[in-house]
Amino acid sequence: MLIRTIVSLDPTLLAQALARMAGGIALPIEHLGRLSGGANMESWSFDWGGGGYVLRRAPSAEMMDGRPFGHDVEAAIVRAARKAGVSAPEVVGELVPDDRLGSGYVMRRIEADVSPARILSDPPPALLGDIARELARIHTIPVSEFQHLPSADAATMVQDLKTRFASYGGDRPVLALAIKWLEDHVPDPVPATFLHGDFRIGNLMANADGLAAVLDWELCHLGDRHQDLAFGCINSWRFGHIDRPAFGVGDVSHFWTAYEAESGFSVEPDRFRFWLIYSTLWWGMCCLQMADIWRTGLDKTLERAVIGRRVSETEVDLLMLLEDDAPETQRLPIRLDQPAEPRRQGEPSTVEMLEALSDWLEKDVKPKAEGRDRFMAAVALNALGMLGRDAANPAAIHDKSLSDDLLAGRLTLATPGLLARLKKSSLAKLAADQPKYSALAAATRKWSP
Repeated sequence: MLIRTIVSLDPTLLAQALARMAGGIALPIEHLGRLSGGANMESWSFDWGGGGYVLRRAPSAEMMDGRPFGHDVEAAIVRAARKAGVSAPEVVGELVPDDRLGSGYVMRRIEADVSPARILSDPPPALLGDIARELARIHTIPVSEFQHLPSADAATMVQDLKTRFASYGGDRPVLALAIKWLEDHVPDPVPATFLHGDFRIGNLMANADGLAAVLDWELCHLGDRHQDLAFGCINSWRFGHIDRPAFGVGDVSHFWTAYEAESGFSVEPDRFRFWLIYSTLWWGMCCLQMADIWRTGLDKTLERAVIGRRVSETEVDLLMLLEDDAPETQRLPIRLDQPAEPRRQGEPSTVEMLEALSDWLEKDVKPKAEGRDRFMAAVALNALGMLGRDAANPAAIHDKSLSDDLLAGRLTLATPGLLARLKKSSLAKLAADQPKYSALAAATRKWSP
């Protein structure tokens, strides 16, 4: 289990809170450490009274602002999931204001792996079937018990993304193309189902036997079960395994068959595709939101800014999903520009200075860093790489006028030359931002002569 360096959590106060929950004396907290991951909430692992536990919390009330429900509801959801047979953690108790630890709840720790890289390097044979089973059980949680959860129809959700797109500048043509496609393909309404909302590798724990736990219940809502089925299948959540379209684990057809057997519901391919495109676009909007959070000063951490540049991943993913709707005459191979390496002479260029800074971080700083500092050194190296590649080969990706034409339907995938233009600019941007992202190599192979 990965541990971040301890930030700010009083073990004495935590021990007192555990004693209150258990109705006993304040035993000492041991092996306290902050878990890796958790961009929005903190998770702390510790031992107490001979058992292992995890505290999930927001240290301040401000961190809960704008959230559709609090940790009391989230804890109730996790309990309801366990009652439905889901492999969810066991909730021990919730924090109260007198604990002076913020908002949150304590769960018994589950000893299993949560690392996408390790899980997907050699997925347990039972994992895909387990994923289908867990989703089927989640979808049996009674909607009547959680009527207060967020709920919206597909058309409203698409309009919400469109509004967010405009608030972030409205100048990314591929995102505009996807919004228009979603508007034109909204599926018919269906009875609401309880949804996890963030069911994907990274929020699932696994061991050699298969799936061990389902984590992170903060995005639960009511809606179309196909949204949950598709969300974990977007390429961003396959963590490099683009050839395994179902959660980075296996084939979609096998996943659907397993889910249908567990749930008794038939998967509708067109509805699944709608939510796959929606979820890919949604993650792109989240990346833009990260940039906005950084820019407005709400969170000036380097992580936020770097994630803000990951929107280019979703743009290539979206083009690969949408291009099948273009006329065959517009799906011809494209020739990608290969910029020549400039001759180096004289004083160091901007690109060379960034290269020198990256070398220093890689060789002198990162090897000596530990915990959170080592992680942030890797983030900084990623950011410097983006800047260097962008400075060497700038990619012209922003185009408000083109985006407006796509949103209005004045230009479409049938417009001569448009698809090829979007492919070239999107590949160039992704090559600068995340050259190791799996879709770059896959799209280059697919689209090249």
